[in-house]
Amino acid sequence: MEAQPGSTVTTGLRRVVRLVAILNLGYFGVEFAVALAIRSVSLFADSIDFLEDASVNLLILVALGRGARRRARVGIALAGILLVPGLATLWTAWRQFAVPVPPAPIPLSLAGAGALAVNLSCAIMLAGYRRHSGSLTRAAFLSARNDALSNVAIVATGFVTAYTRSAWPDLIVGVGIALMNADAAKEIYRAALAEHRAAAP
Repeated sequence: MEAQPGSTVTTGLRRVVRLVAILNLGYFGVEFAVALAIRSVSLFADSIDFLEDASVNLLILVALGRGARRRARVGIALAGILLVPGLATLWTAWRQFAVPVPPAPIPLSLAGAGALAVNLSCAIMLAGYRRHSGSLTRAAFLSARNDALSNVAIVATGFVTAYTRSAWPDLIVGVGIALMNADAAKEIYRAALAEHRAAAP
């Protein structure tokens, strides 16, 4: 559905996207600090993902009200941005694989629970707009939804790590987050490409 510039839908969407960007940027700082403190691959991947989500929503703010072809181009760019957390995760996982030290389980689960609360809030706010403005809002909604699923896995990883005292659950979940983001990037790219072709003169 097309949201016309200045419409009630566009105004509401701008407000929601702005709030989602602020929440993502704020929790990036929290989760990144915890990830460094406890050397968690999954939290590191998720924190970078929060930064990526903030960037996605800021780009959506810039693109709202533009033509369908321009929005589609931004959507294609966003698909590329979604790959960044996956690459960062693989690099971090490789370093951790060399010296596998399990992260502290309680901070891991608590940080994951906080991230889950933020992402669920963002997904709920964006759900009502995911069919507006084409691939842009779909990108934001898919990202928030996938992140919420990742956060459930991170919380569970904390409990498994407490029981096993192994670094492997954290490594596995971190790589899983990277793969999930790659799949989301592919879906957003396809949607944006179809939107761009449909808008061609």
